[in-house]
Amino acid sequence: MTPFALSALKYGLLALVYLFIWRAVRTVTRDLRVASPGGSGRATSKRAAAAPSTPTVVVHGPDGARPRTFKLTASTVLGRAPECEIRLDDTYVSQEHARIFGKGERWYVEDLGSTNGTFVNDQRLAAPAQVEPGDRIRVGTTLLELRR
Repeated sequence: MTPFALSALKYGLLALVYLFIWRAVRTVTRDLRVASPGGSGRATSKRAAAAPSTPTVVVHGPDGARPRTFKLTASTVLGRAPECEIRLDDTYVSQEHARIFGKGERWYVEDLGSTNGTFVNDQRLAAPAQVEPGDRIRVGTTLLELRR
């Protein structure tokens, strides 16, 4: 093979490697943009249309303080840990007590192995349970109410 042909093959292969890397980076950034809550683009609007309508949770603390309202995300963890999306100052609540998550058009709550259990409408959870607007979720001595 001539040196010219070897050089052409070498530069052609290098161009293919750069094209592959460029496509991979473009795909990853596009996926990140779609997954981000504030992202823009057509894929984000399609995803928002497919996601369940976002309810809110009203938290009534045990101390009788003013209720707090939180918008739910795809998966919202309740507990005393600083990492929890809804942080509760209740000594009867575990670090990561329960999780509220959306699946399709429905919302569910599950106990994350807490010591004192999670209750939906005064019934203790043994498995994830579907919740509807108006349902009351009790974790420790804190009462949460699901609203649309």
